Amino acid sequence: MFVTGLKYVFSSFFASFLQCGFRHLHPVDHPDSAVEPGEKVFIVTPTRPNMDGNRKWVPGFEAVLLILLSHTAVALEVPLDLCVNYVSGSPVPQPPTITLQSPKDYIFDPRENIVIHCEAKGKPQPSFSWTRNGSHFDVEKDSKVLMKPGSGTLVIDISQEKAEAYEGTYQCTAHNEHGTAVSNNIIIRQSRSPLWSKERNEAIVVQMGVSLVLQCRPPAGLPPPVIFWMDNNFQRLPLDKRVSQALNGDLYFSNVLPEDTRSDYICYARFPHTQTIQQKQPISVTVLDMETINATVAALYNITDFYSGECSPEGERRPGFMLPLGTTSTQMVLRGETLELECIADGLPTPDISWQKDGGELPSSRTSFHNFKKTLKISDVNEADGGAYRCTATNNLGTVHHIIKVTVNAAPFWVSAPRNLILAPNETGILTCRVSGEPKPQISWFVNGVPIENAPEDHSRKVDDDTVILSSVQSGSSAVYQCNASNAFGYLMANAFVSVLAEPPRVLTPPNRVYQVITNSPALLHCASFGSPIPTITWFKDSQISIKNSDPYVIHEDGTLEIHVAQPLNSGKYTCIATNNLGIKENHVFLEVKEPTRILKQPEYKVVQRGLSAVFECKVKHDPSLVPTMTWLKDKGELPDDERFEVDTDSLIIKDVTDEDEGTYTCIMNTTLDQDSASAMLTVVEATPTPAIVYEKPDSPADLELTDQTERTVQLTWTPGDEHNSPTQKFLIQYEDLLHEPGVWINLTEVAGTSTTAQLNLSPYVYYSFRVRALNNVGYSEPSQPSRQYRTNPAAPDENPSDVHGVGLEPGNLVISWTPLTGFQSNGPGLEYKVQWRQKDIEENWSSKNVANVSQFVVSGTPTYVPYEIKVQALNDYGSGPDPEVVIGYSGEDLPLSAPDSVRVMVHSSTLAEVHWEPVAFPSVRGKLQGYKKQKLSKKGRQPQEEQVLSFSGNRSEGRLPGLQPYSVYSLFVKVLNSKGEGPPSPSKTFETPEGVPEQPSFLNVVNHGMDSLTLEWGPPTNNNGRLAGYTLKYQPGINYTSELGPVKVMTFLANETTITLGNLNASMLYKFYLSARTIKGPGPDITQEASTPTVETGKGNPSLPLEVSASVPSRQVDIATQGWFIGLMCAIALLILVLLIVCFIKRNKGGKYPVKEKEDAHQDPEIQPMKEDDGTFGEYSDTEDHKPLKGSRTPSNGTVRRDESDDSLVDYGEGGDGQFNEDGSFIGQYSGKKEKDTHEGNESSEAPSPVNAMNSFV
Repeated sequence: MFVTGLKYVFSSFFASFLQCGFRHLHPVDHPDSAVEPGEKVFIVTPTRPNMDGNRKWVPGFEAVLLILLSHTAVALEVPLDLCVNYVSGSPVPQPPTITLQSPKDYIFDPRENIVIHCEAKGKPQPSFSWTRNGSHFDVEKDSKVLMKPGSGTLVIDISQEKAEAYEGTYQCTAHNEHGTAVSNNIIIRQSRSPLWSKERNEAIVVQMGVSLVLQCRPPAGLPPPVIFWMDNNFQRLPLDKRVSQALNGDLYFSNVLPEDTRSDYICYARFPHTQTIQQKQPISVTVLDMETINATVAALYNITDFYSGECSPEGERRPGFMLPLGTTSTQMVLRGETLELECIADGLPTPDISWQKDGGELPSSRTSFHNFKKTLKISDVNEADGGAYRCTATNNLGTVHHIIKVTVNAAPFWVSAPRNLILAPNETGILTCRVSGEPKPQISWFVNGVPIENAPEDHSRKVDDDTVILSSVQSGSSAVYQCNASNAFGYLMANAFVSVLAEPPRVLTPPNRVYQVITNSPALLHCASFGSPIPTITWFKDSQISIKNSDPYVIHEDGTLEIHVAQPLNSGKYTCIATNNLGIKENHVFLEVKEPTRILKQPEYKVVQRGLSAVFECKVKHDPSLVPTMTWLKDKGELPDDERFEVDTDSLIIKDVTDEDEGTYTCIMNTTLDQDSASAMLTVVEATPTPAIVYEKPDSPADLELTDQTERTVQLTWTPGDEHNSPTQKFLIQYEDLLHEPGVWINLTEVAGTSTTAQLNLSPYVYYSFRVRALNNVGYSEPSQPSRQYRTNPAAPDENPSDVHGVGLEPGNLVISWTPLTGFQSNGPGLEYKVQWRQKDIEENWSSKNVANVSQFVVSGTPTYVPYEIKVQALNDYGSGPDPEVVIGYSGEDLPLSAPDSVRVMVHSSTLAEVHWEPVAFPSVRGKLQGYKKQKLSKKGRQPQEEQVLSFSGNRSEGRLPGLQPYSVYSLFVKVLNSKGEGPPSPSKTFETPEGVPEQPSFLNVVNHGMDSLTLEWGPPTNNNGRLAGYTLKYQPGINYTSELGPVKVMTFLANETTITLGNLNASMLYKFYLSARTIKGPGPDITQEASTPTVETGKGNPSLPLEVSASVPSRQVDIATQGWFIGLMCAIALLILVLLIVCFIKRNKGGKYPVKEKEDAHQDPEIQPMKEDDGTFGEYSDTEDHKPLKGSRTPSNGTVRRDESDDSLVDYGEGGDGQFNEDGSFIGQYSGKKEKDTHEGNESSEAPSPVNAMNSFV
């Protein structure tokens, strides 16, 4: 007997051994253990059961099924709570199994205890020991180390110790008399957050426009810190396409701007484990515009390093890569990790970054872009992600590329880990340890923690690389095997025990369990067992009928008996028998199939007058053995706590209805197995004398009955429901396929509203259930109750798959695909597809392959792009479908081999050219010819334009190139296209387009308006389309502000002239201007503008000043009083009159005994001499005629006298201030007060002029 896997299946480890006298609930116990023998188990199903397993289970029962099925797939343990062996009374042995261990790399926080987990189970209970750095670690001798009782978990108290003393590599060993299991090597390291090294950051002065890198260089922590940049106010520095942070934490500027000037660029490092944040010393950056720096400022900065980048910042510049450097770089990533590729470029304007993979596509579902597309991340890397990744930086001056070659290596990973084996004596078992990795891992085997080559010799054991074969094992040879797979990037280690047991069968499911299910729902009867060798499970019904694994029964590998669609006839006693060569054990369970709960009379929509009563009926049919519970809801919530609501057995009464009672009322009938519900609305209205006729949807048909049954037909009859004042127009018959699509109702046919029967055509191998809906003018009724189930017998398929195609996806293959048949179309079990193919016109015999549960088949080793004849035929256990149609498909294409020859270009005009070529030979196309692709790159002057691509479908030899730019040089090549891609390009062909007429000037503005002149400015065209020869200006005056225009005047200008002042124009005249640029090909389109000379009007004898000029026609009448110039003129006249009155007042009130009086009479603009220091009287003026400064005064170079250095003017006398006049007109007081005030004013303004000067200013 050859055993290669699991040797037992179980679901409950306790209930079948109640005779042990205690209850032990294992963490993975089957919930069966909570059920006493003979207790009932309810399987709850929806109101309308289906076959896809979407059932509503009693709480906990879903876990029963899931745990049972999971044990079927992955159970590896002897049931530890099997307390005794039935024969010997001794415990069932089990070698140790590691159930919990710490991760391989354990970084601990020095502020907390170190906890190294190691848990294991086995029979008897394992003992634990540890090694540290390869040597035995005596836990008992270290008072700071505690091992938890019954466990191998270590707790190390480092509160008063140096944490570094406990760093190292630890390994746990769990041992009992049946073997030894070991944990992974657990590397224990202390988290570290070292301080930043002391450094002094020099201030950086950088020229505007250059690139800049601010380095962070954080201290190396464990784990590495998280880097971010902030300012002194702890605000994150804004990042954008121009300013970004690299993966290593450095701050990159693609180009600097004046706003980048600041003194607080601070790099912060946050260490995750210790939650500490450290900062680098602030970095000061100053950005200067070198064109405006004078020699003094430059000298000021010559003591500081000046950062000007590697290239001149003058103007715009092409992109260049700051990170990584050069044109290529390499990067390695491990399988399953996240690949992070980074490209940061400088340039002005700031470049845009894009990514692509050479020779492949980026995996869209695993690809993401970060840091403004400067970082490409691919998660869960696999081997296909290796290759060359192209990073492209682009601005309007050019493009630069960097290629990163990515290599994907892999730490070892499991293909198939070794699994525990339970073998009976003299059986044979195999342990497999299949791993993969790059480079290929080395596999080592251990037995009970000892290298297998050093273990005691065992002739029944043979090691073959990743496989250990155990032949004819004997009792007492139980052991734990370890498989270790390692390469340069890591290792895997797994324990798998081999337990040699001789155990008779035992059934773990409690005896006499009663299962209850609803009719037409699935039933699962469990027979969990254990034994070695594995017991064979057989089932009997009513202790007589042997149950086979066929419809309607399914016996699962774990012994569970499933009935897909339970019927009342399936009720009864079921017996499962577990048998192996050591004995036999049987167990009895019972199945009860109950009638479903159905609402026979649903509540109906009610319109009730306010103050009356509303009655909703809800009559239900249910299985007599089940206890029903009726619940009413209002708007999906509980009924209001109001005595007006009365709930009866099958009705709800609402008395004295109010507006608040409006809503949807639902009755729900629950049993322990299922439920049904129905709803109706209540509308409250005002009392009306004569109620209107109410039209409603018809009631549901009832009493569905199936008669005249044949293989492919059946007759359905029903009783119509109430029509509610609207005659029934038709009936819709629907069916549900409980076998293939449970819960889905499909329209089958329609009959007239006067019919109550329908002859239905059926398909084979379908579990039909029918229902009927009635339709009137209001709408469809609710569906009727489903009919009883009707099953049709299987048959051969009636049809073959549709949409058969043959397409080669790669060179050398042919993918044959089709739309598979549905379960409904299969007509029987065992649906398969017979795929046939042969090369057209070459092969006579068909190749074929039968496949199942797929919708495509790949034929390998085909020639490149040749036609194939293809057929796909359906077949099942009952026969084959009809002969399939032959479909023509083509094998995989490859890229074209050759390029078109004799490429010629004929230029027809400045914007149109025509290209001709010789078509390639058909064999070189190697696929379906899609057409030809032309790529051209234009250059205008020194500015390259973007590449343009044109595609021409079909087998052509010429094509037009429209939309060319005049006066440009183009480079062109042609490629062949097929479905696989493009062929090589033809030799490049260069051609030029002739000059054309230019575009219109970019703008035309009137910038200065005179009474008889206008100044025009204009800009050159956006595209000259040739050598610009000059400009032509035409203008003409309007006539009396009408639409008529006067004679046209024409002026020409050279190409470098962009402004003209037109003189001798008429006042109050509107002019229209037409400006065009011209080349040797002629003038381009005009740009037009209108402007007018100012209007002069005479009103009330006073001439008006020029009015504001606009580009539109001015109005004939202007309100002078609202014009700004008029208001300003009036204010100036008023001010002049005021000044003259002040002067006259001063002259009248002054006496003649002061020398200053004589000087005033002699000079128009006198300067007053300061007071003498000895007697406080005024001094004399100088006799000179050139108005030299008085003694003790200073005159600035601009001829003005500052108030803090000159004498007071007459304004000071007239307006008063700190000085005062006597009754006789003499002046008393000092100038000191006034001078202090004026001194504070500084040199920003000169002294206010005297009234005489003010008057002179208006002359």
